Amino acid sequence: MTRAQRLDRLPFTRRHGRLLYGSGVGWALDAMDVGLISFIMAALAREWSLSNGELSLLGSIGFVGMALGASLGGLLADRIGRRHVFALTLLVYGLATGLSALSVGLVMLLALRFVVGVGLGAELPVASTLVSEFAPSRIRGRVVVALESFWAVGWLAAACVGYFLVPASDAGWRWALALGAIPAVWAIVVRFHLPESVRFLEAKGRHAEAEAAVVDFEASAGIVTPDDEKADEVPAEPAKVGWAELWRPRFRRTTVALWITWFAVNFAYYGAFIWLPTLLSQNGMTLVKSFEFTLVMTLAQLPGYAVAAVLVEVWGRRATLATFLVGSAVGAIAFATAPQLAGAIAPGSASVGYTVTLAAACVLSFFNLGAWGALYAVTPEVYPTAMRATGSGAATAFGRIAAMGAPLLVPVLNGWGGLPVLFVVFGVAFTVAALASLALPEYRGEALAER
Repeated sequence: MTRAQRLDRLPFTRRHGRLLYGSGVGWALDAMDVGLISFIMAALAREWSLSNGELSLLGSIGFVGMALGASLGGLLADRIGRRHVFALTLLVYGLATGLSALSVGLVMLLALRFVVGVGLGAELPVASTLVSEFAPSRIRGRVVVALESFWAVGWLAAACVGYFLVPASDAGWRWALALGAIPAVWAIVVRFHLPESVRFLEAKGRHAEAEAAVVDFEASAGIVTPDDEKADEVPAEPAKVGWAELWRPRFRRTTVALWITWFAVNFAYYGAFIWLPTLLSQNGMTLVKSFEFTLVMTLAQLPGYAVAAVLVEVWGRRATLATFLVGSAVGAIAFATAPQLAGAIAPGSASVGYTVTLAAACVLSFFNLGAWGALYAVTPEVYPTAMRATGSGAATAFGRIAAMGAPLLVPVLNGWGGLPVLFVVFGVAFTVAALASLALPEYRGEALAER
């Protein structure tokens, strides 16, 4: 019985829970940092009198760093290990976020946000790869969606900080960024308490460490594997790891479908969520009211993840992802047409208009974050161990190109036709992602084989 098979037969144990929690806290801190910038943009638009062009740069510069970090982080994780890269990236972006609180002007803040993005971009695909490689195959998708659900926790924390702390004083945004230094401390916990991927250790010929990790997880389930049931160790063979491998004939179709899905989802999600508090404020809401709106719609993310976590093991990754992306498109269109719908229901009623718009935003939030969970579940499964983190990182990096471009395009699209045109475009992007996702392979319940 191979070590991978021994891991796959285990129930979900306390040791799995510690791995999920340790990685998930880092994930939540990532989300809090990304989410905070949307509230800080709204505050700085007033305090520093920033133009829409300057706000676009502030919203997108982090994603430039994330594109670089995702591609390099994946390569490093396949060379030096998932745990080391995870801890290093937490340290980098935690320190840079803390320093951002001391920014004396836009240029300094932009430079630090770029560094923050490098750390964030490298961390996310590495964390999902590490968790997926330990999760038993029958519940792997559910566990990865549970990891992704920490994003909603972090974004909710950002919404609470944005609602209660940012408007409290002129220095509120600085205190908000200062909280972002927490990941630097968490990096120490990650470095010494999370295990290294067994599959990575085997690929590098470090069989004693791999065996110790498997025994640790077996012990947490009260299982002891007799020596005569353990597979003989085979010498590790050097594996080719590089972006060119993603475009070999056997992976080309998957890579194209995955990259298109990541690109379209990033464009729609970050275009909508990064700018939303500012757009609502510019359309007549008070700053506090726009933060309240965002806080409520963020709550809808949690049930979205919960439903996706169930469906990825019932319907499969591909069907769940496509369904939730279609639901996201419907939510975006509903948000675009909410004023007309509210006007038909109760002409001239501001409260009805607010309620209808918020309901549409909650639909968008529910389906969009459920789609993210399914996307992170399928991404690490489509490549073998030697290139799993590289493939995940490359797809993430390509998606970040859309994430950096979307905040720049939002003011332009908003100027052409306001929120209706803007969210129709996002609806189209979600539809493109849904179509592309149908070309992805389905590995529900299967072992992470070296395909």
